[in-house]
Amino acid sequence: MRRGFKAEAERTAQEIRTKMGKRPADPLDAIDLAKHLGADVRRADELTPLAKLQALEELQPGAFSACTFTVGERHVIVYSSLASPGRTQSDIAHEIAHILLGHVVKEVRKIGGVAFFICDPDEEQEANWLAGCLLLPRPLLLVATRQGMNAAAIADTYGVSEQMAAFRLRITGVERQHAIARRPQ
Repeated sequence: MRRGFKAEAERTAQEIRTKMGKRPADPLDAIDLAKHLGADVRRADELTPLAKLQALEELQPGAFSACTFTVGERHVIVYSSLASPGRTQSDIAHEIAHILLGHVVKEVRKIGGVAFFICDPDEEQEANWLAGCLLLPRPLLLVATRQGMNAAAIADTYGVSEQMAAFRLRITGVERQHAIARRPQ
């Protein structure tokens, strides 16, 4: 990631949450965020038979999570209806991050007669980071840990996966900061 991106992503997330009328510790629904930004959100099984999605999932678990199509000036986010609710939140937030960051698909490859979008690894990292900031910004994590919440409770309260909650607690330093504050003097 480019220098300063992590701090920029936290600021961007806070600005967007403020524009949506959210307080620092309020939950944020990714579909509401997409609508706020003018993007449409669709389940993949609205566009293709569920059986095809299930066959792909059996062939390669997690092969399809979400993608964004741009039609004119309009963004349409399509997500897998097979994912857990917490995973869906992350997938949609990730696609929103690509939109906010102005990322565009630069390469399409055909493999076995099927077209695949090839994503830039740096842009994927940026989208992952910003998605985490949107759903679980550092100020939210500070409030949650002060209230005694662990990763499981944060995941449950904020509608994300426990894996994401644990990652954000660790990578933002909030987990360490909370542990230091709780040490006996």
